[in-house]
Amino acid sequence: MTADIAPGPVVERIEARLERMDAPSGAVFKEAGLPPDFLDRLRLGKAPIPRGQRLVRLAEALGASVSYLVGLDPDVAPPRELLEEDQGSFGLLAGDEEALLRAYRRLDVPSRAAALHVLLKMAGPEPEPELKKALRRRS
Repeated sequence: MTADIAPGPVVERIEARLERMDAPSGAVFKEAGLPPDFLDRLRLGKAPIPRGQRLVRLAEALGASVSYLVGLDPDVAPPRELLEEDQGSFGLLAGDEEALLRAYRRLDVPSRAAALHVLLKMAGPEPEPELKKALRRRS
């Protein structure tokens, strides 16, 4: 199972929990660290389903399990990748970098070593850090 969960069923589960709790959505989303218009944005496809701690906080604020929210058996632990932070959302990785990292993490150790070897060969030598260049120029 991948972390690519269809938003429609998730929206339905969030709405069902909000209705059952009889709580204002804005307050629940604020408690989860999400914007008050999160549900509207999710419905329109303008917001992704949260991952990592935001997903955990959303489930807690709704009094549900992460597994339930993403449509899995509530008694089964959710896939690890849903609980990993989406580094791209922090601006740390571009989309293609994140895809490479996810694929790399699925490899066994020998395959990781081989992939790393190939990438290093293709990329060539690392550029020399500016500090070393500056020190060499001074000497």
